[in-house]
Amino acid sequence: ADGYYQYIMAECVYSTSDYSDMVFLVSNSFNKVVYEQYNSTVGKYVGYTELGVKYAENFNKDQAFLQQLKAQVDTFCRHNAQILDSSVRDKA
Repeated sequence: ADGYYQYIMAECVYSTSDYSDMVFLVSNSFNKVVYEQYNSTVGKYVGYTELGVKYAENFNKDQAFLQQLKAQVDTFCRHNAQILDSSVRDKA
């Protein structure tokens, strides 16, 4: 099929039960190519294509926006991981 495919994927990645290694990632992709990504460990957007670098530079100028994204580790990731993990442990 002809057309374009653009998507944004937000992920919470962790491997320890105390969530100390939790990372919040936001990947922006076009036609299956990630052109930029936010990483809460790095604390900013990183561009992977020529256009992605330009977008990342613009996003990184907004410190308030970056702080909101960094806070997602606690407000979104940890919160939901605790709920999901406890429901799995309660079923075991």
